[in-house]
Amino acid sequence: MFLLSIRNALGHRYTFGMSRRDLLVRWFPTESPAGRYGWRPVIVMSALFFSIGFVTWLNGPLITFVQVAFSLSDVAAFLVPACFYLSYLVFPLPATLLSRRTGLRKGLIIALCIMAAGTALFGECITVRSYAGALTGLGVLGAGLTLLQITINPYVSLLGAPDRAAQRIAIMGVSNKFAGILAPVLFAFLVMPDVGNVASGLKNTPPGPEREALISAFTGAVHGPYMIMALLLLVLALFVSRARLPELDIGSTEVSLNVTSSGWLLSGVFAMFLYVGVEVLAGDAIGSFGHALGLPLDTAKYLTAVTLAAMMAGYIAGMIAVPRFIAGEHCFLVSCTAGIILCILTLLLPGTLPVLCVALLGFANAMIMPTLFPFVLQAAGEKGSRITALLVMAFSGGAVLPQIYIHVTQFCGARLAFSALAVPAYLFMAGWMIAFRKMRAA
Repeated sequence: MFLLSIRNALGHRYTFGMSRRDLLVRWFPTESPAGRYGWRPVIVMSALFFSIGFVTWLNGPLITFVQVAFSLSDVAAFLVPACFYLSYLVFPLPATLLSRRTGLRKGLIIALCIMAAGTALFGECITVRSYAGALTGLGVLGAGLTLLQITINPYVSLLGAPDRAAQRIAIMGVSNKFAGILAPVLFAFLVMPDVGNVASGLKNTPPGPEREALISAFTGAVHGPYMIMALLLLVLALFVSRARLPELDIGSTEVSLNVTSSGWLLSGVFAMFLYVGVEVLAGDAIGSFGHALGLPLDTAKYLTAVTLAAMMAGYIAGMIAVPRFIAGEHCFLVSCTAGIILCILTLLLPGTLPVLCVALLGFANAMIMPTLFPFVLQAAGEKGSRITALLVMAFSGGAVLPQIYIHVTQFCGARLAFSALAVPAYLFMAGWMIAFRKMRAA
Protein backbone atom coordinates (compact mmCIF):
# COMPACT_ATOMS: atom_id res chain seq x y z
CA MET A 1 0.00 0.00 0.00
CA PHE A 2 1.30 3.46 -0.97
CA LEU A 3 0.24 6.28 1.36
CA LEU A 4 0.04 10.01 0.60
CA SER A 5 -0.33 12.45 3.49
CA ILE A 6 -1.47 16.06 3.01
CA ARG A 7 -1.72 18.70 5.75
CA ASN A 8 -4.16 21.57 5.17
CA ALA A 9 -3.82 25.19 6.28
CA LEU A 10 -5.45 24.42 9.70
CA GLY A 11 -2.96 21.67 10.42
CA HIS A 12 -5.32 18.75 9.81
CA ARG A 13 -3.65 15.76 8.15
CA TYR A 14 -5.39 13.65 5.49
CA THR A 15 -4.00 10.32 4.31
CA PHE A 16 -4.86 8.61 1.04
CA GLY A 17 -3.97 5.04 0.12
CA MET A 18 -3.62 3.12 -3.14
CA SER A 19 -2.65 -0.49 -3.55
CA ARG A 20 0.42 -1.42 -5.57
CA ARG A 21 -1.80 -3.18 -8.12
CA ASP A 22 -4.09 -0.13 -8.57
CA LEU A 23 -1.08 2.12 -8.97
CA LEU A 24 0.47 -0.13 -11.63
CA VAL A 25 -2.83 -0.37 -13.52
CA ARG A 26 -3.16 3.42 -13.48
CA TRP A 27 0.41 4.05 -14.64
CA PHE A 28 0.78 1.04 -16.93
CA PRO A 29 -2.70 0.01 -18.17
CA THR A 30 -2.89 -3.46 -19.67
CA GLU A 31 -5.57 -2.63 -22.24
CA SER A 32 -4.03 -1.76 -25.58
CA PRO A 33 -5.23 1.41 -27.32
CA ALA A 34 -5.22 -0.62 -30.55
CA GLY A 35 -8.48 -2.30 -29.53
CA ARG A 36 -9.76 -5.81 -30.12
CA TYR A 37 -8.56 -5.96 -33.75
CA GLY A 38 -4.90 -5.61 -32.82
CA TRP A 39 -2.22 -3.37 -34.28
CA ARG A 40 -2.49 -4.37 -37.95
CA PRO A 41 -5.35 -1.95 -38.85
CA VAL A 42 -3.75 0.76 -36.70
CA ILE A 43 -0.49 0.46 -38.67
CA VAL A 44 -2.34 0.56 -42.01
CA MET A 45 -4.31 3.62 -40.89
CA SER A 46 -1.08 5.25 -39.71
CA ALA A 47 0.38 4.83 -43.20
CA LEU A 48 -2.71 6.53 -44.62
CA PHE A 49 -2.44 9.36 -42.12
CA PHE A 50 1.20 9.78 -43.11
CA SER A 51 0.10 10.30 -46.71
CA ILE A 52 -2.59 12.76 -45.58
CA GLY A 53 -0.05 14.73 -43.58
CA PHE A 54 2.54 14.78 -46.34
CA VAL A 55 0.26 16.27 -49.00
CA THR A 56 -1.68 18.52 -46.60
CA TRP A 57 1.20 20.26 -44.86
CA LEU A 58 2.93 21.14 -48.11
CA ASN A 59 0.45 24.01 -48.32
CA GLY A 60 2.54 26.17 -45.99
CA PRO A 61 5.70 26.31 -48.15
CA LEU A 62 3.54 26.24 -51.29
CA ILE A 63 2.13 29.65 -50.34
CA THR A 64 5.65 31.08 -50.44
CA PHE A 65 6.48 29.12 -53.60
CA VAL A 66 3.53 30.31 -55.70
CA GLN A 67 3.96 33.85 -54.42
CA VAL A 68 7.48 33.94 -55.84
CA ALA A 69 6.82 31.83 -58.97
CA PHE A 70 3.73 33.76 -60.09
CA SER A 71 4.52 37.16 -58.52
CA LEU A 72 1.33 37.02 -56.44
CA SER A 73 -0.03 39.16 -53.64
CA ASP A 74 -0.59 37.61 -50.19
CA VAL A 75 -4.32 37.34 -50.88
CA ALA A 76 -3.80 35.53 -54.20
CA ALA A 77 -1.17 33.19 -52.72
CA PHE A 78 -3.57 32.19 -49.92
CA LEU A 79 -5.85 30.70 -52.57
CA VAL A 80 -3.65 27.60 -52.12
CA PRO A 81 -5.13 26.58 -48.73
CA ALA A 82 -8.51 28.02 -49.77
CA CYS A 83 -8.90 25.74 -52.82
CA PHE A 84 -7.49 22.79 -50.91
CA TYR A 85 -9.75 23.05 -47.85
CA LEU A 86 -12.88 24.15 -49.72
CA SER A 87 -12.89 20.64 -51.18
CA TYR A 88 -13.93 19.50 -47.71
CA LEU A 89 -17.03 21.67 -48.01
CA VAL A 90 -17.99 20.52 -51.52
CA PHE A 91 -17.25 16.78 -51.58
CA PRO A 92 -18.20 15.15 -48.21
CA LEU A 93 -21.81 14.32 -49.12
CA PRO A 94 -20.91 12.72 -52.50
CA ALA A 95 -17.99 11.00 -50.78
CA THR A 96 -20.33 9.60 -48.12
CA LEU A 97 -22.66 8.18 -50.77
CA LEU A 98 -19.70 6.68 -52.63
CA SER A 99 -18.20 5.10 -49.50
CA ARG A 100 -21.56 3.51 -48.66
CA ARG A 101 -21.72 1.98 -52.13
CA THR A 102 -18.11 0.81 -52.39
CA GLY A 103 -17.37 -0.16 -48.80
CA LEU A 104 -14.29 0.59 -46.74
CA ARG A 105 -11.49 -1.01 -48.75
CA LYS A 106 -12.58 0.16 -52.19
CA GLY A 107 -13.35 3.62 -50.84
CA LEU A 108 -9.81 3.95 -49.49
CA ILE A 109 -8.31 2.72 -52.75
CA ILE A 110 -10.39 5.11 -54.87
CA ALA A 111 -9.45 7.98 -52.56
CA LEU A 112 -5.74 7.29 -52.92
CA CYS A 113 -6.05 7.08 -56.72
CA ILE A 114 -7.87 10.43 -56.83
CA MET A 115 -5.15 11.94 -54.62
CA ALA A 116 -2.50 10.61 -57.00
CA ALA A 117 -4.30 12.22 -59.96
CA GLY A 118 -4.56 15.56 -58.17
CA THR A 119 -0.90 15.48 -57.18
CA ALA A 120 0.22 14.74 -60.73
CA LEU A 121 -2.07 17.45 -62.14
CA PHE A 122 -0.67 20.03 -59.71
CA GLY A 123 2.94 19.20 -60.57
CA GLU A 124 2.23 19.33 -64.30
CA CYS A 125 0.37 22.66 -64.13
CA ILE A 126 3.04 24.32 -61.99
CA THR A 127 5.66 23.23 -64.52
CA VAL A 128 3.75 24.85 -67.41
CA ARG A 129 3.06 27.86 -65.12
CA SER A 130 -0.71 27.64 -65.02
CA TYR A 131 -1.82 28.88 -61.59
CA ALA A 132 -5.49 28.15 -62.29
CA GLY A 133 -4.58 24.60 -63.33
CA ALA A 134 -2.46 24.16 -60.20
CA LEU A 135 -5.37 25.27 -58.01
CA THR A 136 -7.58 22.77 -59.86
CA GLY A 137 -5.05 20.05 -59.05
CA LEU A 138 -5.24 21.01 -55.37
CA GLY A 139 -9.03 20.77 -55.59
CA VAL A 140 -8.81 17.25 -57.04
CA LEU A 141 -6.32 16.30 -54.33
CA GLY A 142 -8.70 17.70 -51.73
CA ALA A 143 -11.56 15.62 -53.19
CA GLY A 144 -9.51 12.45 -52.72
CA LEU A 145 -8.60 13.48 -49.18
CA THR A 146 -12.28 14.11 -48.43
CA LEU A 147 -13.20 10.56 -49.38
CA LEU A 148 -10.28 9.29 -47.30
CA GLN A 149 -11.26 11.38 -44.26
CA ILE A 150 -14.92 10.34 -44.47
CA THR A 151 -13.88 6.78 -43.67
CA ILE A 152 -10.62 6.90 -41.80
CA ASN A 153 -11.43 9.13 -38.80
CA PRO A 154 -14.56 7.27 -37.64
CA TYR A 155 -12.87 3.98 -38.51
CA VAL A 156 -10.00 4.71 -36.12
CA SER A 157 -12.48 5.85 -33.45
CA LEU A 158 -14.43 2.57 -33.71
CA LEU A 159 -11.46 0.19 -33.65
CA GLY A 160 -11.65 -0.15 -29.86
CA ALA A 161 -13.02 1.24 -26.62
CA PRO A 162 -14.36 4.83 -26.80
CA ASP A 163 -12.19 5.99 -23.87
CA ARG A 164 -9.09 5.00 -25.89
CA ALA A 165 -10.25 6.67 -29.12
CA ALA A 166 -8.30 9.85 -28.29
CA GLN A 167 -5.15 7.75 -27.91
CA ARG A 168 -5.68 6.03 -31.26
CA ILE A 169 -6.31 9.33 -33.03
CA ALA A 170 -3.23 10.76 -31.29
CA ILE A 171 -1.18 7.87 -32.75
CA MET A 172 -2.56 8.84 -36.16
CA GLY A 173 -1.65 12.43 -35.36
CA VAL A 174 1.98 11.53 -34.67
CA SER A 175 2.17 9.82 -38.06
CA ASN A 176 0.41 12.75 -39.72
CA LYS A 177 2.58 15.40 -38.13
CA PHE A 178 5.82 13.47 -38.69
CA ALA A 179 4.95 13.57 -42.39
CA GLY A 180 4.04 17.22 -41.94
CA ILE A 181 7.50 17.97 -40.55
CA LEU A 182 9.23 15.99 -43.27
CA ALA A 183 7.24 17.40 -46.22
CA PRO A 184 8.03 21.14 -45.79
CA VAL A 185 11.69 20.44 -45.07
CA LEU A 186 12.07 18.23 -48.15
CA PHE A 187 10.15 20.72 -50.28
CA ALA A 188 12.31 23.61 -49.07
CA PHE A 189 15.49 21.60 -49.67
CA LEU A 190 14.57 20.15 -53.08
CA VAL A 191 12.45 22.91 -54.61
CA MET A 192 13.26 26.15 -52.77
CA PRO A 193 16.89 25.88 -51.62
CA ASP A 194 17.57 29.52 -52.51
CA VAL A 195 14.11 31.11 -52.59
CA GLY A 196 15.33 34.43 -51.15
CA ASN A 197 17.82 34.99 -53.98
CA VAL A 198 15.27 33.82 -56.57
CA ALA A 199 12.75 36.36 -55.28
CA SER A 200 15.36 39.12 -55.35
CA GLY A 201 16.49 38.09 -58.84
CA LEU A 202 12.95 38.17 -60.21
CA LYS A 203 12.35 41.55 -58.61
CA ASN A 204 15.49 43.04 -60.17
CA THR A 205 15.27 41.34 -63.60
CA PRO A 206 13.16 43.07 -66.26
CA PRO A 207 10.77 41.03 -68.46
CA GLY A 208 12.65 39.07 -71.09
CA PRO A 209 14.43 35.77 -71.80
CA GLU A 210 16.58 35.95 -68.66
CA ARG A 211 13.57 36.38 -66.37
CA GLU A 212 11.66 33.61 -68.17
CA ALA A 213 14.60 31.23 -67.75
CA LEU A 214 14.80 32.03 -64.04
CA ILE A 215 11.07 31.37 -63.53
CA SER A 216 11.17 28.17 -65.60
CA ALA A 217 14.06 26.77 -63.60
CA PHE A 218 12.29 27.60 -60.33
CA THR A 219 8.90 26.11 -61.28
CA GLY A 220 10.41 23.12 -63.08
CA ALA A 221 11.91 21.86 -59.82
CA VAL A 222 8.39 20.88 -58.67
CA HIS A 223 7.68 18.36 -61.43
CA GLY A 224 9.87 15.45 -60.38
CA PRO A 225 8.97 15.44 -56.65
CA TYR A 226 5.23 15.64 -57.39
CA MET A 227 5.36 12.82 -59.94
CA ILE A 228 7.17 10.66 -57.37
CA MET A 229 4.48 11.53 -54.77
CA ALA A 230 1.75 10.50 -57.21
CA LEU A 231 3.48 7.18 -57.84
CA LEU A 232 3.88 6.52 -54.10
CA LEU A 233 0.17 7.18 -53.54
CA LEU A 234 -0.63 4.54 -56.16
CA VAL A 235 1.72 2.11 -54.42
CA LEU A 236 -0.05 2.83 -51.13
CA ALA A 237 -3.39 2.11 -52.83
CA LEU A 238 -2.02 -1.29 -53.89
CA PHE A 239 -0.83 -1.93 -50.33
CA VAL A 240 -4.27 -1.15 -48.90
CA SER A 241 -5.94 -3.42 -51.45
CA ARG A 242 -3.91 -6.35 -50.12
CA ALA A 243 -4.14 -5.54 -46.40
CA ARG A 244 -6.58 -7.44 -44.20
CA LEU A 245 -8.81 -4.90 -42.47
CA PRO A 246 -11.91 -5.47 -40.29
CA GLU A 247 -15.20 -4.22 -41.70
CA LEU A 248 -16.76 -1.68 -39.34
CA ASP A 249 -20.14 0.02 -39.56
CA ILE A 250 -19.97 3.72 -38.74
CA GLY A 251 -23.65 3.79 -37.96
CA SER A 252 -23.32 1.07 -35.32
CA THR A 253 -21.94 3.38 -32.62
CA GLU A 254 -23.82 2.94 -29.38
CA VAL A 255 -25.39 6.08 -27.91
CA SER A 256 -23.78 6.18 -24.46
CA LEU A 257 -24.24 9.93 -23.94
CA ASN A 258 -27.35 11.85 -22.99
CA VAL A 259 -26.78 14.33 -25.82
CA THR A 260 -28.93 13.65 -28.85
CA SER A 261 -30.03 17.18 -29.75
CA SER A 262 -29.20 18.11 -33.33
CA GLY A 263 -28.32 21.59 -32.09
CA TRP A 264 -25.59 20.23 -29.85
CA LEU A 265 -24.22 18.04 -32.61
CA LEU A 266 -24.14 20.95 -35.05
CA SER A 267 -22.43 23.16 -32.48
CA GLY A 268 -19.81 20.42 -32.16
CA VAL A 269 -19.38 20.50 -35.95
CA PHE A 270 -18.89 24.28 -35.74
CA ALA A 271 -16.28 23.75 -33.01
CA MET A 272 -14.46 21.46 -35.45
CA PHE A 273 -14.73 24.17 -38.14
CA LEU A 274 -13.04 26.66 -35.81
CA TYR A 275 -10.42 24.15 -34.69
CA VAL A 276 -9.27 23.29 -38.21
CA GLY A 277 -9.16 26.98 -39.06
CA VAL A 278 -6.91 27.71 -36.08
CA GLU A 279 -4.73 24.67 -36.81
CA VAL A 280 -4.19 25.81 -40.41
CA LEU A 281 -3.48 29.37 -39.24
CA ALA A 282 -0.74 28.08 -36.95
CA GLY A 283 0.63 25.62 -39.52
CA ASP A 284 0.25 27.18 -42.96
CA ALA A 285 0.01 30.91 -42.22
CA ILE A 286 3.01 30.98 -39.89
CA GLY A 287 5.39 31.58 -42.82
CA SER A 288 3.48 34.68 -43.88
CA PHE A 289 3.18 35.71 -40.22
CA GLY A 290 6.94 35.39 -39.67
CA HIS A 291 7.76 37.22 -42.90
CA ALA A 292 5.44 40.07 -41.84
CA LEU A 293 7.43 40.33 -38.59
CA GLY A 294 10.72 40.62 -40.45
CA LEU A 295 11.96 37.05 -40.93
CA PRO A 296 13.57 36.38 -44.35
CA LEU A 297 11.90 33.98 -46.79
CA ASP A 298 14.75 31.48 -46.41
CA THR A 299 13.82 31.19 -42.71
CA ALA A 300 10.04 31.50 -43.07
CA LYS A 301 9.89 28.50 -45.43
CA TYR A 302 10.77 26.16 -42.52
CA LEU A 303 8.27 27.54 -39.98
CA THR A 304 5.47 25.11 -40.87
CA ALA A 305 7.79 22.25 -39.88
CA VAL A 306 8.44 23.95 -36.51
CA THR A 307 4.70 24.19 -35.75
CA LEU A 308 4.20 20.54 -36.69
CA ALA A 309 7.15 19.44 -34.55
CA ALA A 310 5.46 21.14 -31.59
CA MET A 311 2.20 19.45 -32.54
CA MET A 312 3.82 16.02 -32.72
CA ALA A 313 5.28 16.60 -29.24
CA GLY A 314 1.75 17.44 -28.08
CA TYR A 315 0.40 14.21 -29.54
CA ILE A 316 3.07 12.17 -27.78
CA ALA A 317 2.36 13.92 -24.47
CA GLY A 318 -1.35 13.29 -25.00
CA MET A 319 -0.85 9.58 -25.71
CA ILE A 320 0.98 9.28 -22.39
CA ALA A 321 -1.36 11.44 -20.31
CA VAL A 322 -4.86 10.69 -21.67
CA PRO A 323 -6.73 8.98 -20.05
CA ARG A 324 -4.04 7.74 -17.67
CA PHE A 325 -3.50 10.98 -15.77
CA ILE A 326 -6.10 13.36 -17.17
CA ALA A 327 -9.50 12.85 -18.77
CA GLY A 328 -9.87 13.77 -22.43
CA GLU A 329 -12.31 16.63 -21.78
CA HIS A 330 -10.01 18.14 -19.14
CA CYS A 331 -7.09 17.94 -21.55
CA PHE A 332 -9.29 19.65 -24.15
CA LEU A 333 -9.94 22.58 -21.80
CA VAL A 334 -6.27 22.87 -20.83
CA SER A 335 -5.39 22.95 -24.54
CA CYS A 336 -7.86 25.75 -25.27
CA THR A 337 -6.58 27.75 -22.29
CA ALA A 338 -2.99 27.34 -23.46
CA GLY A 339 -4.02 28.48 -26.94
CA ILE A 340 -5.61 31.65 -25.56
CA ILE A 341 -2.52 32.46 -23.46
CA LEU A 342 -0.18 31.99 -26.44
CA CYS A 343 -2.37 34.21 -28.63
CA ILE A 344 -2.29 36.97 -26.01
CA LEU A 345 1.50 36.65 -25.84
CA THR A 346 1.73 37.21 -29.60
CA LEU A 347 0.33 40.69 -28.92
CA LEU A 348 2.60 41.47 -25.98
CA LEU A 349 6.03 40.06 -26.87
CA PRO A 350 8.53 42.11 -28.90
CA GLY A 351 10.38 41.35 -32.13
CA THR A 352 9.96 37.91 -33.63
CA LEU A 353 9.09 36.14 -30.36
CA PRO A 354 5.39 36.04 -31.39
CA VAL A 355 6.44 33.63 -34.17
CA LEU A 356 7.55 31.18 -31.45
CA CYS A 357 4.17 31.57 -29.74
CA VAL A 358 2.37 30.72 -32.99
CA ALA A 359 4.59 27.66 -33.44
CA LEU A 360 3.82 26.53 -29.87
CA LEU A 361 0.14 26.61 -30.74
CA GLY A 362 0.92 23.32 -32.46
CA PHE A 363 1.51 21.79 -29.00
CA ALA A 364 -1.67 23.38 -27.61
CA ASN A 365 -3.77 22.22 -30.59
CA ALA A 366 -2.56 18.64 -30.64
CA MET A 367 -5.16 16.99 -28.39
CA ILE A 368 -8.20 19.06 -29.39
CA MET A 369 -9.26 17.06 -32.44
CA PRO A 370 -8.47 13.61 -30.91
CA THR A 371 -10.96 14.51 -28.16
CA LEU A 372 -13.53 16.45 -30.17
CA PHE A 373 -14.06 14.01 -33.06
CA PRO A 374 -14.83 10.90 -30.93
CA PHE A 375 -17.06 12.91 -28.59
CA VAL A 376 -19.26 14.23 -31.39
CA LEU A 377 -19.27 10.86 -33.18
CA GLN A 378 -20.23 8.99 -30.01
CA ALA A 379 -23.00 11.48 -29.25
CA ALA A 380 -24.36 11.05 -32.78
CA GLY A 381 -25.07 7.33 -32.29
CA GLU A 382 -27.01 6.00 -35.29
CA LYS A 383 -26.49 9.33 -37.07
CA GLY A 384 -22.76 8.61 -37.16
CA SER A 385 -22.31 8.51 -40.94
CA ARG A 386 -24.18 11.79 -41.46
CA ILE A 387 -22.34 13.55 -38.65
CA THR A 388 -19.04 12.24 -40.02
CA ALA A 389 -19.82 13.94 -43.34
CA LEU A 390 -20.58 17.19 -41.50
CA LEU A 391 -17.40 16.92 -39.43
CA VAL A 392 -15.34 16.50 -42.59
CA MET A 393 -17.19 19.44 -44.15
CA ALA A 394 -16.08 21.40 -41.10
CA PHE A 395 -12.47 20.94 -42.23
CA SER A 396 -13.29 23.77 -44.65
CA GLY A 397 -12.49 26.03 -41.72
CA GLY A 398 -8.93 25.64 -42.99
CA ALA A 399 -10.00 27.63 -46.06
CA VAL A 400 -12.10 30.29 -44.37
CA LEU A 401 -10.08 31.48 -41.37
CA PRO A 402 -6.77 31.91 -43.25
CA GLN A 403 -8.58 33.92 -45.94
CA ILE A 404 -10.14 36.17 -43.30
CA TYR A 405 -6.73 36.49 -41.63
CA ILE A 406 -4.87 37.56 -44.77
CA HIS A 407 -7.53 40.17 -45.60
CA VAL A 408 -7.70 41.57 -42.05
CA THR A 409 -3.89 41.70 -41.85
CA GLN A 410 -3.88 44.51 -44.40
CA PHE A 411 -5.79 46.75 -41.95
CA CYS A 412 -4.52 45.89 -38.48
CA GLY A 413 -1.28 43.92 -38.90
CA ALA A 414 -0.46 40.24 -38.59
CA ARG A 415 -0.35 39.96 -34.80
CA LEU A 416 -3.72 41.56 -34.05
CA ALA A 417 -5.39 39.80 -37.00
CA PHE A 418 -4.14 36.41 -35.82
CA SER A 419 -5.22 36.84 -32.20
CA ALA A 420 -8.57 38.40 -33.12
CA LEU A 421 -9.45 35.20 -35.01
CA ALA A 422 -7.86 32.58 -32.79
CA VAL A 423 -8.91 33.73 -29.30
CA PRO A 424 -12.70 33.70 -29.99
CA ALA A 425 -12.27 30.28 -31.62
CA TYR A 426 -10.60 28.84 -28.51
CA LEU A 427 -13.24 30.46 -26.28
CA PHE A 428 -16.06 28.88 -28.29
CA MET A 429 -14.42 25.44 -28.22
CA ALA A 430 -13.82 25.62 -24.46
CA GLY A 431 -17.37 26.86 -23.83
CA TRP A 432 -18.77 24.04 -25.99
CA MET A 433 -16.89 21.42 -23.98
CA ILE A 434 -18.02 22.88 -20.64
CA ALA A 435 -21.65 23.00 -21.79
CA PHE A 436 -21.33 19.52 -23.31
CA ARG A 437 -20.11 18.07 -20.00
CA LYS A 438 -23.01 19.66 -18.10
CA MET A 439 -25.50 18.38 -20.69
CA ARG A 440 -24.04 14.88 -20.53
CA ALA A 441 -24.18 14.83 -16.72
CA ALA A 442 -27.83 15.97 -16.64
